[in-house]
Amino acid sequence: MLNLNQYFLIIISLLSMGMYAQEKKQIELPELGDRVSGAVSSAQEKAIGETFLMQAYARAPLINDSIIQEYTELLIFKLSENSKVQDRYFNVLLIDDPSLNAFAAPGSVIGVNGGLFLEAENEGQFASVMTHELAHLSQRHFARNVLRAQDSSISSALVMVSSIAVALITNQPQAIIGGSAFLQQESLRYSRLFEKEADRVGFTNLVASGYDPESMGEMFENMNEMRRYFGEAPPEFLLTHPVTSSRVSDAFNAAENILNAGTKKDSLDYSLIRSRLRVHYEKIPSVSVQYFNDALKKSNLASNKYGLALAYNKNNNFDESLKLINSLILEFPKNLILNTTKAQILLNAQMYSDALMQVDESLTISPRNYPLTITKAKILNEMDRYFEAEELLREQILQRNNDPYIWLMLSEVQRDGKNVVGYYQSRAEYHVLLGQYEEAINQLEFALQLTKNNFQVSESVMTKIIDIKNKINKSRGL
Repeated sequence: MLNLNQYFLIIISLLSMGMYAQEKKQIELPELGDRVSGAVSSAQEKAIGETFLMQAYARAPLINDSIIQEYTELLIFKLSENSKVQDRYFNVLLIDDPSLNAFAAPGSVIGVNGGLFLEAENEGQFASVMTHELAHLSQRHFARNVLRAQDSSISSALVMVSSIAVALITNQPQAIIGGSAFLQQESLRYSRLFEKEADRVGFTNLVASGYDPESMGEMFENMNEMRRYFGEAPPEFLLTHPVTSSRVSDAFNAAENILNAGTKKDSLDYSLIRSRLRVHYEKIPSVSVQYFNDALKKSNLASNKYGLALAYNKNNNFDESLKLINSLILEFPKNLILNTTKAQILLNAQMYSDALMQVDESLTISPRNYPLTITKAKILNEMDRYFEAEELLREQILQRNNDPYIWLMLSEVQRDGKNVVGYYQSRAEYHVLLGQYEEAINQLEFALQLTKNNFQVSESVMTKIIDIKNKINKSRGL
């Protein structure tokens, strides 16, 4: 049976050859002599990525945590500065799954399972996986796979596109019907070649980004241990990224002649994110409290204190939670993760004035910070200051217009503030990002009924409806 990345490469390869046949005029001309761009242009990859994102947003379990989201986005962007990726406008998907997995999809889409943070023991190991995935993008492995498929005269498989994201993200290969035996064989062979190249290019990026060169080998060793532990049923990532003894030794051999003095192994922020996810995946709060209490007895690490603070917060023991977070802020006064977390604890404790004071203080250090702004909007909404909350979210939308979570949150604030027309418009934007065009039109038609006497607003709503109908016709090839 094929693994998920192989399914993904096969089906997208098939898809790309038929998907844009009716849009030739809008497709960029390939560079002279560039057979890869001739097979799949950057514009095509971006369009495929947008289709993939719609499926992911609509059907994948995602982690809606602004602190984890921003940390991951900032790290990936920082690593990309030392990569050869051309399009550095990334769409980062945080998959709510405790198993080890990460993937790169066309159009600069990078997916990260929450479980990757738990399995990568330090930031260097986590970064080694991210540089590997960035290498898949910079080396255009997807386009090169399509080029091979084109040489073999493979026909289109449009009917499969709706299941691609679900199968890849939810670790359910049975969600996709396999291709021919020939395609399966070729995809496997190319996958192995591409993995080796991604290791080499990713390692160079890792070192250029200032991380300990042994981080990649250490991550491979961790993966090898996991493989032995899981036996015949390893996590999907270990199927798509098989760890052999030569792969481990190659990674350590590459690091052997590189000085690691002054390189980075870990960071405070990464250790805090790991603790945050450990609490997230423990369904019984009292178990988290016990776990981090035991961990603190062994080691007085900031990450253990932070985990215990979050566990107490989840257990509604806000006094103990605040004591711990305050002690950490005394030690690291400008750390934004700690300061945002304190505001979130105060919000959960319904201490809204204190929470607002905390978040405003932190925003003076980092104006327009994403997690702080989202937290402030939630606080203002609880204080019935709906208009202010709405304005803050609109500011964030200017930077994150394609984030369905913000549109959803904005619609909820507008609903609470009795801005009914705004509610329907924001809901429509949310459904558009999920590819749910008919539902988006329904929302806008509700808005239109309420704006008949306001020409300017009704014209804006009608323009949006026409735009969505054009998207529907385009997707149907009309």
